[in-house]
Amino acid sequence: MATTAIPSETSQRAPAWPKALLVIGRVALGMVFLVAAYTKLHFNGGWHLGDYQFFFAMAIDSYNMLPLWAVEFMARFLPILEAVLGALLITGLGLRWAATITSALLLVFIGAMTRALILHIQIKCGCFGNDEPLTIYTLLRDSSLLVLALAVTIGAFLLKKPRDTVSS
Repeated sequence: MATTAIPSETSQRAPAWPKALLVIGRVALGMVFLVAAYTKLHFNGGWHLGDYQFFFAMAIDSYNMLPLWAVEFMARFLPILEAVLGALLITGLGLRWAATITSALLLVFIGAMTRALILHIQIKCGCFGNDEPLTIYTLLRDSSLLVLALAVTIGAFLLKKPRDTVSS
């Protein structure tokens, strides 16, 4: 005698762990970006909201990649962008866009760091303030953050929010 299996309601639900991993990954990545922004804006025991760009511009210019006008723009713009991306990742607002921009930004950072290491330029990385030297370890750290950012980006696109359906 053959029996047919009746699917239970719980077996049709997607497992909760992918969403939990996405939340953990995006919050961790968001915290890293908030800390990075904080260390560029608050150093030597005080906030430097009016002059942080001068110190950060020196770190950016040491890579010898951008014209002066671009260095000045990036020095003003990057800490704010990092703070906004960190907040968006933590809250989950605009997650697909925030994760995609974060991945692209980390890719640019890694490219600049790799170029500096290949050319044996002895500089401060600028990642978390002005005191961190650029080494293979900072490159590996940022590369691991890129892997996390890519995982969050892919997860944000694959895990869709359940749509509310109206039953008639």
